[in-house]
Amino acid sequence: MDKVIIFDTTLRDGEQAPGYSMNIEEKVRMARQLESLGVDVIEAGFAIASPGDFEAVRQISAAVSGVTVASLSRALVKDIDAAWNAVKEAARPRIHTFLATSDIHLEHKLRMSRDAALERAVSAVRYARNLCGDVEFSLEDASRTDRDYMCRVVEAVIAAGATTVNLPDTVGYAMPGEMRAMVADVRERVPNISKAVISVHCHDDLGLAVANSLAGVEAGARQVEGCVCGIGERAGNAAIEEVVMAVKTRRDVYRLETGVRTPEIMKTANLLASITGVKTSPSKAIVGANAFTHESGIHQHGVLAAAATYEIMTPESVGVMKTGLVLGKHSGRHAFAGRLAELGYSLDDSDVERLFGEFKKLADKKKTVQDRDIIALVESNEARHAPSPQEWKLKGYIVNTGSGMYSTSCVTLERDGKIVTDSAFGTGPVFAAIRAVEKIVKHAFALEDYQIQAVTERRDALGEVLVKISDATGTYRGRGVSTDIIEGSILSTLDAVNKMLDAGSTSLGTGAASKMQHSFEDDLLSGRTDR
Repeated sequence: MDKVIIFDTTLRDGEQAPGYSMNIEEKVRMARQLESLGVDVIEAGFAIASPGDFEAVRQISAAVSGVTVASLSRALVKDIDAAWNAVKEAARPRIHTFLATSDIHLEHKLRMSRDAALERAVSAVRYARNLCGDVEFSLEDASRTDRDYMCRVVEAVIAAGATTVNLPDTVGYAMPGEMRAMVADVRERVPNISKAVISVHCHDDLGLAVANSLAGVEAGARQVEGCVCGIGERAGNAAIEEVVMAVKTRRDVYRLETGVRTPEIMKTANLLASITGVKTSPSKAIVGANAFTHESGIHQHGVLAAAATYEIMTPESVGVMKTGLVLGKHSGRHAFAGRLAELGYSLDDSDVERLFGEFKKLADKKKTVQDRDIIALVESNEARHAPSPQEWKLKGYIVNTGSGMYSTSCVTLERDGKIVTDSAFGTGPVFAAIRAVEKIVKHAFALEDYQIQAVTERRDALGEVLVKISDATGTYRGRGVSTDIIEGSILSTLDAVNKMLDAGSTSLGTGAASKMQHSFEDDLLSGRTDR
């Protein structure tokens, strides 16, 4: 069967969206999972954008070997040089350069004529091809580009060495019929089109990103660009899991295949949510919590009689595992390790042992431990490595709270064998506990976001707390899980604080630090104390 190349831009276009930024370690972790998922190309970042972006692309290039690693660049020599220097150590490097081609962009953004833009596009591709054998060129805002001019540009950049030509619906303006006609026109009218792969990159401003991507595939495009869960600028990009499962589920229509290992889809979506702290909508296709849930009586009856009545794909096909094995406080290490493997986690013995201790503590508080509880434990503990002695760890806490009074907290932390206790007050117990943490670590920070939700159902549900804190040098996310929301809040704050300190924030000068001091006191005075 013919193959559709899956080009994942979660770490570039997706990461640009507000709330989805990741640090280098998180990007590398996500890239490794994308490699496990089986995508063909990872667009690792925009190397020229910042030293951090450059370093992330470089480290991802070194971390993965079974996938092409691309870096985006404008059609400028300095951008192309940065992209190449970032990806050149990859097993399969790609330079992805772009230039707008629609009249509205040429006139108002670039202030260039069509001929000048064509010349720059050709020059950029030729320069990139002298560095790298795999060059992709994107005609930004292709869906609003004059068709005759588009065909001229495509022919010229292929002649200059482009191996992939991308026709993006940059602002999500196209209808599926228009996308289909655009790709068909390029295939029919560009004489050297057989020397390059046609790609589509669709945005979801009108909710048509996946439909437009599939329309492009129907017309002959053989690369689809998108993001896990459809994240990205504005309304987002095409969701790659939806494209992949549409092609797989409707082979009778598309007669195509991808290289994606679909049982890894759910794990990939869960990891994205874990890293970014942005939860997947329950009604999200393929990976939402309700995607394989049936509440209507007639639906339940049909599914029990034959799953195919209301399920067009099996939960297992996208990595939603169903098992009858119940874990509880009497379960052994072997059963726990087996469940981790079933959930797709490959951990070494020391990580399993450490997580098993956390599992037993949880099992003492809950009658049964569900898969979602285990996933939350793994993600919150970041089982890739053991905690550093230099990290702050929670030893204990006491809170006193009630109606009509300020809450007080006394928190005890340990770092490198040293135990420190301090107290604080606030308008709520969580607020007071976080202020106590700030006083102990002696590094002021602002609380940018705080979220809490139950991982599972019932009164003994495990609570998952996500926080986002910032200091003068950056923003850091933390995650904590516990059946006690105060403990979960402290754990998530410590997770973020340790990342902040590890990133070198403690090297701030006294001037910068003094500007951040008493951030929670400032919140208190301004009324931002409802946590």
